[in-house]
Amino acid sequence: MTEEFTHVKDGAADMVDVGEKPSAKRRAVAAGSIVLTPSTLEAIRKNAVAKGDVLATARIGAIQAVKHTWETIPLCHQIPITNVETDFALDDEAITLRVAVETTGQTGCEMEALEGVTTGLNVVWDMVKAAEKDATGEYSGTAIQDVRVVEKTVDELDAGDAMG
Repeated sequence: MTEEFTHVKDGAADMVDVGEKPSAKRRAVAAGSIVLTPSTLEAIRKNAVAKGDVLATARIGAIQAVKHTWETIPLCHQIPITNVETDFALDDEAITLRVAVETTGQTGCEMEALEGVTTGLNVVWDMVKAAEKDATGEYSGTAIQDVRVVEKTVDELDAGDAMG
């Protein structure tokens, strides 16, 4: 079975027309993690990182990335973001970030959730990079991994919801 590409045809890039799709309440959740040294994780727990509060800054970065996804991914629709939730979990080896994005509209918000996760984790890395460098100046154990969409829901609106 051959699928037809929807964004690029005959070398011309076009945005997908979603104008005829019904409006729906949509939610996407993405997750990923960053592997850090135990000492860096402890400094984050104690809010003792020289650059400041790592998780608060990463949360802001994640939310900003969600809001600006359409500017960074070619042909991505600008959608009305109705809610963003961020959740950090620290264990002995890593920080996991989950970003949930909600919208009401004609296209999904998976890319926004993924952008929130990757940017949030990049902010963590940026804030702790001095502590993560090994003796040779490399990041031998630091890694962002397992970034993925973990949930996607679409709830069709009835006529009353669509009218406001």
